[in-house]
Amino acid sequence: MKVAALFAGIGGLESGLAAAGHEAQVFCEVWRPAALVLADRFPDRDVLPDVRSVESLPEHELLTAGFPCQDLSQAGRTLGLAGAKSSLVDHVFRLMDVARPEHVLLENVSFMLRLDGGSAMTRLVEAFEARGWRWAYRTVDTLAFLPQRRRRVFMLASRTLDPAEVLFADEAAPVEVATRIDTHAHGFYWTEGIRGLGWGPDCVPTLKNGSSVGIPSPPAILMPDGAVVTPDIRDAERLQGFPEDWTRAAEEAGLARFRWSLVGNAVSVPVARWIGERLATPGAHDTARDHDLADGVRWPDAARFDGKTRHAVAIGAHPVAGRHEGLTAFLLHPGKPLSIRATAGFLERLGRTKLRLPQGFRECIADHLARLTAVAPRAAE
Repeated sequence: MKVAALFAGIGGLESGLAAAGHEAQVFCEVWRPAALVLADRFPDRDVLPDVRSVESLPEHELLTAGFPCQDLSQAGRTLGLAGAKSSLVDHVFRLMDVARPEHVLLENVSFMLRLDGGSAMTRLVEAFEARGWRWAYRTVDTLAFLPQRRRRVFMLASRTLDPAEVLFADEAAPVEVATRIDTHAHGFYWTEGIRGLGWGPDCVPTLKNGSSVGIPSPPAILMPDGAVVTPDIRDAERLQGFPEDWTRAAEEAGLARFRWSLVGNAVSVPVARWIGERLATPGAHDTARDHDLADGVRWPDAARFDGKTRHAVAIGAHPVAGRHEGLTAFLLHPGKPLSIRATAGFLERLGRTKLRLPQGFRECIADHLARLTAVAPRAAE
């Protein structure tokens, strides 16, 4: 299929779709660091600057949009689709009405299913239904493909096929791995420690956007040897399914501080590839998975509209069973040791938490701090 990409970011959706044979004709991305990456990685395609000023698009069958999540995420402003950023999704429907593609693929954070009683999702499905389109959505976890725990909602709407035959054709049970601190790497968020850890056995927690001014927010990783590091940006790119140095164009333009935000905002490439492969060859949806979805009921992790009725769908977040390699083996570049200041702050919060911590975890953090201060006793000043 020919693809038109709105809110394209650094091209995660489109890279995955391209691996399945679908070709982007045009990109639209207003944030300069991301637009620079797109121009570098797709040099023969136009990158339009602002969706609000776009009046038409080249011929395409599939319209994609990883529309802004700042107003939808639990970590953001949680204003919903009324927020200035996330309300830009209205332009998806405006351009969809003009271009009349066969399919629309949206991606966003899973928190949108619960935000404000699910009003954001209600607004989206009503917009598609008013146009006579069928839709389906599913929460998918990148952990099925890569050692990153990342749950995102993918919504496919179509006027020519049943989206359920794309999104619900595959399911696999998550592969459970018994891990120990001294044998496996474990990811966590050192910025937390009171209400949660973002603990990831043999994986990292969701890579985040970082701050609006480019202050990175990488997770930490407790390695089997007791080292506590933050991953190299090149490994972060790989944890999203990109080749390493995918975002180098931003650094070359003097915007290196935004590379973590670019990666944290991106769509995981292998998830998009799986969807692209199923778009090319739809499977079958087992209607035995369907359940009643009454008005006013909380939106489930997966659902569909068959043209007449909405259904909740009982299906997991892992479409494939292929277990990725462990996190220790996956990382190719030495991580940066978590600093004295960051480690001390995190350890202090662990001392106040009521969380049930993994056995030996607090001691590992204390040992890491002791090693750092022994080497540079004045580094924290």
